[in-house]
Amino acid sequence: MKKEKDNKLIRFYLFTALGFLSLYSFGEFFEYRETFIRRVVNSIFLVSYLTVLNYIFFEKILRLFRWPCKNNQRAFLFLFIAIVFYTFGLYGWRQLWIQLGIYIDYTPNLSFLRGVVVHSQFSVAYIILFAIVRNIYNNIRLREKNNQLRIEKKEAELNYLKSQTNPHFLFNTLNNIYSLAREKNDLTPESILRLSKILRFMLYDTGGNFIAIDDELKIITDYIALEKLRYDDTLLVTLNADIEDSKQPLPPLLLIPLVENAFKHGVSETRNKPYVDINLTVRHHQLLFTIKNSIEEAITAQEVKENIGLSNLRRQLELLYKDYDLTVGQEKAVFTSTLRINLTSNV
Repeated sequence: MKKEKDNKLIRFYLFTALGFLSLYSFGEFFEYRETFIRRVVNSIFLVSYLTVLNYIFFEKILRLFRWPCKNNQRAFLFLFIAIVFYTFGLYGWRQLWIQLGIYIDYTPNLSFLRGVVVHSQFSVAYIILFAIVRNIYNNIRLREKNNQLRIEKKEAELNYLKSQTNPHFLFNTLNNIYSLAREKNDLTPESILRLSKILRFMLYDTGGNFIAIDDELKIITDYIALEKLRYDDTLLVTLNADIEDSKQPLPPLLLIPLVENAFKHGVSETRNKPYVDINLTVRHHQLLFTIKNSIEEAITAQEVKENIGLSNLRRQLELLYKDYDLTVGQEKAVFTSTLRINLTSNV
């Protein structure tokens, strides 16, 4: 991780140096066309020197001034040395390459002090440009980091919600099987087999962020079949699906809490003619999932209280989609859950 960060920083310094060199050379092109190439070579030596110096100054020296500053004298000493290198040092670097015959001096009559001043201006221009670009770069990196942290936090919370929902779902299902086993019902082995099928799906097919909506529909069908083992022929369950694209991606087990709620808090508490009516429509990336189930009229006047499954589902929707609507309500002896999602509105 640190090596990757260092490589990005080095690339940033190199690209910034190339950008400054291009801007400076662009200006020289119109004024010194005859000697343009040689002047670009001269500028490469100056920019290379300043790039290394900028790295030392911005990444090492300026860090000494961060609060709390433990050694002010040391920090100011290094700052003074950096100023010397930006002024006299750059001019001395130029003179070195002139003596070696590589750097061509186009101002041979320039005095020492005048040369230092001229090249100090070159240093200041590069520092100002670099500071502006570096500030923009740091802000971009900070936004990227914050965005990454937000994504990681979202994924962690979604995993936490799943870790709550799945055991809750398993607990309720085991209670159903327990009731069959206690009655020594011949359907107990079949219920265990269906549960194992559901668990296999939960373990191996729901690890990713999305599954095909057709797979979600299959797990709903298996769950309904498992629940129906507990009831006689008086229970009426209907499932209608109108899906335009069966491969449309959907977060795994997103719809099952509403189905589970219909059985656990509706059908299981209904004494006369229990029923569950499920309708799923997906058209033009718009999902509409409606469940109506029977409830006892004696409890219709009570306020709707959301259980763990519904609360977790609502929070998952907040984390996953921008455009959605989940409503639950009861009227007379009917409890209705309606979920609408714009599947293209992923957060």
